[in-house]
Amino acid sequence: MKRIHVAAAVIRGTDGRVLIARRADSQHQGGLWEFPGGKVEEGEAVQAALARELQEELGIVLSAARPLIKVKHDYPDKQVLLDVWEVSAFTGEPHGAEGQPLAWVAPRELAQYDFPAANQPIVAAARLPGEYLITPDGLEMPQLLRGMQKAIAGGVKLVQLRAPNMYDPQYRDLAVDAVGLCAGKAQLMLKGPLEWLGDFPAAGWHLTSTQLRKYASKGRPFPENRWLAASCHNAEELALAEQMGVDFVTLSPVQATQSHPDTAPLGWEQVTQLIEGFNRPVFLLGGVGAAERERAWQSGAQGVAGIRAFWPEV
Repeated sequence: MKRIHVAAAVIRGTDGRVLIARRADSQHQGGLWEFPGGKVEEGEAVQAALARELQEELGIVLSAARPLIKVKHDYPDKQVLLDVWEVSAFTGEPHGAEGQPLAWVAPRELAQYDFPAANQPIVAAARLPGEYLITPDGLEMPQLLRGMQKAIAGGVKLVQLRAPNMYDPQYRDLAVDAVGLCAGKAQLMLKGPLEWLGDFPAAGWHLTSTQLRKYASKGRPFPENRWLAASCHNAEELALAEQMGVDFVTLSPVQATQSHPDTAPLGWEQVTQLIEGFNRPVFLLGGVGAAERERAWQSGAQGVAGIRAFWPEV
C-alpha cells in the first residue's frame, strides 16, 4: 500500500491561537477536527503543495512557514505521511472556502478537540514551544527559584526541574515552590520516582532513560491530559518512548558537551535520521542553544533544550 503524502499546516494568528478545520462527515475520519492541508501531488514540492492547499481551502496566500513535525500513521484502510509546517505569516482572511467550519483555538485548548489518531503528535507539537529550559545543578534553592522566575518572566514556557545533587526531601520542597512559580505561565516538568506522581498533579513528568527502560512495557503511568517526556540517546530508547506513549523526548548529545566530555556525540546527520523514524516532538540537547534552533527545525526537531543556553544570569 502506497503511503499518501499530505502537507498540513499549524497556522498561528498574531495572538498565538491556532486555526483548525472540521472534516466533512462524508470524508475519511469525517466529523473530526484537523489541521488544514491536503495531498502532495506527484512531483510537487511540499511547500508548493501546502501553499496551493491553503489557497484552495482557506483563501489565504502563504508567506512564511517552517517544518514542524513529520508523522507516519497506518490506519486499517490507508497509510499516511503527514508533513506538517508551522505557518507564521500569510495574507488574506481565512475562511472555509469548501464550506468547512473553522475555529481559532488557544494552543492549550487543542487537547479538548477530537482529532484523527494520526494528528495527536501534531497537537502536542502545536502546544509545545521551540525551547525547553533545564535547570542547572549545584545551585542553592533560592538561587534556583530566582533563576526560574527570571526565565519565565523572559518568556520561557517549558521548564524541567533537574536537581540531581539534592536529597529527595529537598527536591520535593523545591518542586512545591516551582509548581507555584509556573502556574498559569509555563509548563513544569519534574523528575523523580513515579511514586511521587500523585503529589504534583499540575506538573508533567520527565523520565530518565533508565526509567524508560524499566516502565515502557507498562504504558503511560497517567492519562493523556498530563505531559509525559523521556530522555533518549539512541533508536532503541526512541522506540521505547513511542511504546510508552510519551508526548515528547529530548535526544542527546547532538554535539560534544563540557558536562559529558566522554560521551560520543550523535552528530546532525544521525540526529536527522533518528527523528525521521520517530512520530513525536523531539527537543535536541547537548552542545546546542538558541543559535542552533533553525538547524534543529530543519532536522525535523521541535526545537532545542538546554541548561546553559537558556539559564539567565541571577
